[in-house]
Amino acid sequence: MTSQMPPEAKKVPTERTHHGDTVIDEYAWLTNKEDPDTIAYLEAENAYLKQETAHLTDLQEEVFQEIKGRTQETDLSVPSRKGAWWYFSRTQEGKQYGVSCRVPADGDTPPEVSVSGALPGEQVILDGNELAGDSDFFSVGTSSLSPDGTTLAFSTNYTGDERFTLKFKRLEAGEVLSDEITGIFYGGAWSGDGSAFFYTRIDDAWRPYRVYRHTLGTSAEDDVLVYEETDERFWVGVGLTRSEKYLVLGASSKITSEVRILDANDPTGEFRLVRPRTTGVEYGIEHAGDHFFVLHNEGAENFELATAPLNSPGTWTPLIPHRDDTRLLEIDAFADHSVVHFRRDGLTGIRVLPRAAEPYEIEFPEPLYDVAPAGNPEFSTRRLRLGYTSMVTPPSVYDYDLRTNELILLKQRPVLGGYTPGDYEQFREWATAEDGTRVPISIVRRKDAVSPAPTVLYGYGSYETSIDPSFSVARLSLLDRGFTFAVAHVRGGGEMGRRWYETGKLTSKKNTFTDFVAVAAHLKAGGWSDRVIARGGSAGGLLMGAVANLAPEAFAGVVAEVPFVDALNTILDPSLPLTVIEWDEWGDPLHNPDVYAYMKSYTPYENVDGRAYPPILAITSLNDTRVLFHEPAKWVARLRATARGGPFLLKTEMGAGHGGRSGRYDAWREEAFALAWIIEKGMK
Repeated sequence: MTSQMPPEAKKVPTERTHHGDTVIDEYAWLTNKEDPDTIAYLEAENAYLKQETAHLTDLQEEVFQEIKGRTQETDLSVPSRKGAWWYFSRTQEGKQYGVSCRVPADGDTPPEVSVSGALPGEQVILDGNELAGDSDFFSVGTSSLSPDGTTLAFSTNYTGDERFTLKFKRLEAGEVLSDEITGIFYGGAWSGDGSAFFYTRIDDAWRPYRVYRHTLGTSAEDDVLVYEETDERFWVGVGLTRSEKYLVLGASSKITSEVRILDANDPTGEFRLVRPRTTGVEYGIEHAGDHFFVLHNEGAENFELATAPLNSPGTWTPLIPHRDDTRLLEIDAFADHSVVHFRRDGLTGIRVLPRAAEPYEIEFPEPLYDVAPAGNPEFSTRRLRLGYTSMVTPPSVYDYDLRTNELILLKQRPVLGGYTPGDYEQFREWATAEDGTRVPISIVRRKDAVSPAPTVLYGYGSYETSIDPSFSVARLSLLDRGFTFAVAHVRGGGEMGRRWYETGKLTSKKNTFTDFVAVAAHLKAGGWSDRVIARGGSAGGLLMGAVANLAPEAFAGVVAEVPFVDALNTILDPSLPLTVIEWDEWGDPLHNPDVYAYMKSYTPYENVDGRAYPPILAITSLNDTRVLFHEPAKWVARLRATARGGPFLLKTEMGAGHGGRSGRYDAWREEAFALAWIIEKGMK
């Protein structure tokens, strides 16, 4: 059989001039999704990828079977109480999607739910497999119960473009109403009496900018526009407080927010402004019975918790003042207590604020872990539901009894095949960046691993998103082959507080990349690693492209998933999805020549050169609305035309969105494909 040569993208020079700088982009034509030449090129790349990875087919299947074999395919979640019902989800062996169910509630203790059959009185709320049918892609954007528990608002999508169709289902009768609203965004909120549902629509730039009110039983054409956000930097969203007393309409940019509230039992009333937006001030509001909580960063970089009277929510009185070492993340209010989720020393934590006692923090035993409130829909409760995991502890669900201070393990995700946590160990290391900053690293490996070992180094480093220590079934296929897995908690993320984020964005963005390279060097110098394979996705894909340019010799391979590698061209075009919103994160190169020059000096596509690059696997999706498919397509084309080394491979999912394939078995196969490629590069 004749081997196919690497696809050679045609060069169609397109000239672009900004701030006196003229650039020729030979691959700009790939941005046209409707051009048959674009589709033909992507299909040729997929064919070449299949040829170049054909020898990995058996290993891919082996890894897939390992993931599948470690997963309890027929399983269920721990029930969460809301009103008169316990809600949970089931997964069934051989089925791609989950099934949402409920059973009648009696007390605070969750019922024992069996994987083998339905419980007495069990109702199926939503069956993802039934809704998906034979579609190659399926996702649910909204699943929201009316306050009285009688009606479900749910939205579905079958292409991956994240534009959903909203419907309503009467749960007792199992009847889907004739109401149907197309082209909506994620989320939504019910009015207190369940007569109306509020939802958002997106503009051509994929920005949720309008909030509408739909009255059940009426035509979508009669829906009322409640709010429109005209500032292109802001998104809007709407929710219902846990107390079900207030609707909350929020408008937020990357650095500024503004909130309006409405009595939930007066859905046709006017939303009232909490406090006008001030550039750089972010705040959120939570109803706590006789007052509001306000979490804000006015004069408080790591945020401060304040209280506000119901009749004057814009008047804030400090309750938990700002601390340099503690980033307050969120506040959850209940009838008799409140809970603060925070971050300190690179780890998350929980602080309980009882109404009639002193505040305290819940202690956890492991040196590395991640904990967060999870599944707490009931306002009046004596238990707090928590989600907990570490790099060696599978995801675990706890109830914290607020009367006895007892932490009750309700469920730990089963890992089949004889997984023993004691066979693995996790560590926290610190690398020193080129400016002297200490960068935390989370590391996991088998206790019997031989050092130095092939290592997967994962990174993200944008939007204050933290990649906290967590467990992965798929990762075991690496660890059990002698790999070490590490997370570089680089600047631009939120692991060390808001300042960590601020020093890794805008014109400090290069800190993200140099931090990652410093971590890779530390792992090698410390005897942890020999061959390092870098991995990251989305904005973490930009990190992958940047470090490949910065230090190609440092990596034995790079996996870049839905990578934001053509960042400058994207941020220069305000007509593209999300561009204007992103200016607060990356800067505005369209109007600011200094930002233009800075971004041009680091963006991956502009900085590919003739050096020897490591093997690169870029993975994208044709229908991705966040990082458009053409970014990795152009990047791989330029790498192949300009750089030495490689090979450079592009994998395009022709029927998926930003998150890739939607079904769990499909997702496992995709992960097995990436892991097989990584294993080969690491074991050479």
